[in-house]
Formats: sequence, structure tokens, C-alpha cells
Amino acid sequence: MDVKIDESWKKHLAPEFQKEYFKKLTDFVREEYHTTRIYPPGNLIFNAFNLCPFDKVKVVIIGQDPYHGPGQAHGLCFSVNDGVQFPPSLQNIFKEIKSDIGSPIPTTGNLTRWAQQGVLLLNATLTVREHQAGSHQKKGWEEFTDAAIQSLAQEKEHLVFILWGAYAQKKGAFIDRERHLVLSSAHPSPLSAYNGFFANRHFSRTNEYLVANRETPIEW
Repeated sequence: MDVKIDESWKKHLAPEFQKEYFKKLTDFVREEYHTTRIYPPGNLIFNAFNLCPFDKVKVVIIGQDPYHGPGQAHGLCFSVNDGVQFPPSLQNIFKEIKSDIGSPIPTTGNLTRWAQQGVLLLNATLTVREHQAGSHQKKGWEEFTDAAIQSLAQEKEHLVFILWGAYAQKKGAFIDRERHLVLSSAHPSPLSAYNGFFANRHFSRTNEYLVANRETPIEW
């Protein structure tokens, strides 16, 4: 299993790799990939970090779990591979972008283009068993991704943290609101999108903040 993480992240997260929880997590994940079907493919576990190095991060979107259906997950939260049908949450994200800033709904649900512009698309848990949502929760990933968020929040300024739903809001509760823009709303899933996700204008608000802080806006 070829698992690599970008050098800039390796440097910032170095203490985590030495911790007991991470060693246990590594053993668990390795065993899972040997014995059952796990998503995303092993070489894409750290795809969010590899496409968006630490120094390039401008926006952080926090998801929960990778998609657990065949061919969907590729290491970026809410994103699916080219040619894969849009999951309902992603459909709603694209609808909100269209109503917020007028961009047409894209033909692909692959959000690599966002990551390459500085959007860290970070799931709290980076792996999952096929068809078993939440199967790799509470194994250590959450501690690792907390460390990544903490590192960004403490060492950078004027980032945008986008927290959709109670889970992401809890994970980002400690972020200094004076130092960063924190945007919270309901989750884009069909169960909650009409309770405050639609019309949240997070995409235009993100870009206004970036421009105000002399950063290039994101092409959503």
C-alpha cells in the first residue's frame, strides 16, 4: 500500500506520526486493507493533503466520512470521481453555488479543481469499509484530523473554515473567530439542506473574505 503525505504536512504533523494512537491506527488500517474492501484506494488516503499543501490552504471544508460505494471516494470530502453520479449532498452544494454566485452546475463531481486552488477538503475520518458508513470512526483518524485543523488555525491567519452540520461545527468549535472566518450552517444532505444550508451564501462570503485579505478568490 503506497501511502504518502505531502512534505509540508509531514513537517507540521510530525509529532502525530510518533504517537501511540497513530501507530495503532496504522496497524488497524493496514489490516483492514488486507482483509476487506476499503475506500478510498490506499494511495488516495491523504489525497486532500497532497493536492493542497499546508502553505497553499485558504479554505477548509470539513466532512465526516468517505463515501462507501464503489468508485466514489478519492480522498476529498463531498467529492466523487469523474463519471460517478452526484451524491445528494453534492447535488445540493452545486445548487447553492448556482443560486449564490451563478456558476452553472458542473458536469463532474470531482472537486480536485477546488483542492488545487487551496481548498482543503478534509474528512474527519479518512477511510471506511465498503457499504459501512462510520466503520472506521473512533480508531484514531479524528485525533489526526483535529491536529491538522489545529495546526492550520494556530499557524495561519485569515483562513475560511466551512462547517456544515453539527458534527463539523463541533470539530471546529475551538477555532479563533477573530483570526479566521468561520461559516456554519445546516448540512447539505437532503435531510437538512432546507433548514439553513440553502441560501447560506458560503461561497460568495468566502470569496469576499479572501479578496478583503488580498487572496485570490476560489473559482467554485
